[in-house]
Amino acid sequence: MKIDLAHSPDADDIFMYFAIKFGWVDTKGYNFSNIGLDIETLNVEAIKGTYDVSAISFGMYPLIKDNYAMLRTAVSFGEGYGPKLIKQKGILLKQNFKVALSGKYTTNAMLFRIYYPKARVVYMDFMEIEEAVVSGIVDAGVLIHESILDFDNSLEVEKEIWDIWVELAGEGLPLPLGGMAIRRSLPLNRALDIENILIDGVKVANDRKDELCKKLETDSLVRISNEMLTKYLDMYASDNSMELSEIQLKALDKLYEIGYINNLWNTSMKTEDYLLPQEYKDLRIH
Repeated sequence: MKIDLAHSPDADDIFMYFAIKFGWVDTKGYNFSNIGLDIETLNVEAIKGTYDVSAISFGMYPLIKDNYAMLRTAVSFGEGYGPKLIKQKGILLKQNFKVALSGKYTTNAMLFRIYYPKARVVYMDFMEIEEAVVSGIVDAGVLIHESILDFDNSLEVEKEIWDIWVELAGEGLPLPLGGMAIRRSLPLNRALDIENILIDGVKVANDRKDELCKKLETDSLVRISNEMLTKYLDMYASDNSMELSEIQLKALDKLYEIGYINNLWNTSMKTEDYLLPQEYKDLRIH
């Protein structure tokens, strides 16, 4: 059975999915078609219901919860780090500063708009944001993905999205960024098969991390060198990415509570209610 699996071209997504692409995981007869698109395009396509399985920003999941279930695997959270609001050094930002964000539906955009309600937001491709700030097209921009590790010397960090998260959510919770969703129209037994295959893919990727990183760099599948790639993957594609933990579920619940309080959606939600029921296969057997 062919399954369209859409993910972003950033290093952590590629790392987590390419163990499957390289044939290192038993796919149980499923034929995965990898589709690489930037995260905001994936968010928009998820709203349209385009792909069977897709990477999404956690901050937009309530908009698709009726059509997609959330998967437990291939998740990215920040632990003391995350996207960065950057500006030119020495510049004082006004309340209505012009800012470039990587997409309307990204988690960082959700938190940014809540924290800076008077900012004038423009959206652009995440790879264009740094240059837009350097050239003065915008007053500031939020960097995501690998760009948070290395940006122009003329720029400085105005605010960490991590710090915004702590101010909104309180201490002790990781920053939810992105995960995976699967179309509800797929039969439940198949959806569970796919989730387990993806869990295996993340596990194998971490178990064979050095080998996989070298292959990704050799095959020019990532935009950064091996040393920086390892640092980035330690942040966003580690053992903590394999399956949602209790603390990660609590963080997601807090994210959705913040969105509800700020009228971004009209119902409150608990993440656990939107995961695939793993007990289903046991019930079928018995």
